[in-house]
Amino acid sequence: MLKIIRYSFFDLIRSSWSYVYLLFYLALGFVLLFLNNDISKSVITLMNIIIVLTPLIATVFGIMYYYDSREFIELLLAQPIKRTNIFLGQYLGITISLSMSLIIGLGIPFTFYGLLNSAAIWNFSMLLITGVFLNFIFVALAYNIALYNNNKIKGFSYVILLWLFMAVIYDGIFLISLFIFKDYPLDNFSLAATMFNPIDLSRILILLKLDISALMGYTGAIFKDFFGTMQGVIISLLTLGIWIIIPALNIYRKATKKDF
Repeated sequence: MLKIIRYSFFDLIRSSWSYVYLLFYLALGFVLLFLNNDISKSVITLMNIIIVLTPLIATVFGIMYYYDSREFIELLLAQPIKRTNIFLGQYLGITISLSMSLIIGLGIPFTFYGLLNSAAIWNFSMLLITGVFLNFIFVALAYNIALYNNNKIKGFSYVILLWLFMAVIYDGIFLISLFIFKDYPLDNFSLAATMFNPIDLSRILILLKLDISALMGYTGAIFKDFFGTMQGVIISLLTLGIWIIIPALNIYRKATKKDF
């Protein structure tokens, strides 16, 4: 599997899109710091961009790489290599590459502006950790969609719909539900609904670490009230870990049965 991970990683590193992704975050970091001139404020601004943009890029990269490498996968399947090693190796190669672009792209400008000597270093670290979690989650979801759909158009349509649902539609349905059932106790429902959306969960995780009560909203306030800040962070990280494990296990299961 290590050889597959290494090949997929370096294959993406050689791709121009990886450099575009890296340069985008590099430029974004410098622009935000130049405009705000305050690391703490830049982290808060960056949160909204990371939470929405990282899942989109992860899903598109994941499904693009799978469809573009199908002939290579078929060649590998003819070799004495375990099928699960091929698919999981590619998945890990993509996520590691995307995560490194995110960390390096944002790490350079913030380090240049004195992050290491700033109190915001832990908040920034949590932002990067959340971004890495989102990469692992949404690349896994994209790979699951690709494994179930040989048609490229259908696959791309489903991943865009998945991102749109998680980033926009889910929140709308959730708010409408809160409004309709406002006369009922909705604390437990709100906690459960938040855990079913990794984007919302990531947002609350960062806000709990930043401890910005005014921006937490209803679910964030409930999270803090139920679990407290530190316990809420741990529960959020564990839930995001489950969001990685379940799709990854399904990749493993589907890989053993995938017929080309």
